[in-house]
Amino acid sequence: MDNIGAGRRIKLGDKNSTIGLEQLRSKALFQNTIDVWIMCCEENQWDWYDIESYRNFIRYLRSQEVKLQKFSLCIKESGGMYERGRDKSKFLEQLSHYNSDDAAAYTVKLSSEIISKIRSFKNT
Repeated sequence: MDNIGAGRRIKLGDKNSTIGLEQLRSKALFQNTIDVWIMCCEENQWDWYDIESYRNFIRYLRSQEVKLQKFSLCIKESGGMYERGRDKSKFLEQLSHYNSDDAAAYTVKLSSEIISKIRSFKNT
């Protein structure tokens, strides 16, 4: 068991759980890809702080024809500390050093179909 978000506890890796990506969707149907990436990693017990993996994730979403809308996510308003003392703003700052579309933040509609595609991503 591990803590997720606002003090809720779930068994990580349980892809049938209603917490995780569904929890993000319950807050808002459209979410930014940084938060989606973090939650996807939490569900799969991956290190969300890996820049190259995030870039692979964005390339994967594009290859699956997921509609992504570029999103200007202000580093100072990104939420700061996230899980286990990891600093989300530092992650965004590192991403900003890349001048490519796969290192940007986007909004994505978290429909059931898109959540299924997200869960099919293989972090290699």
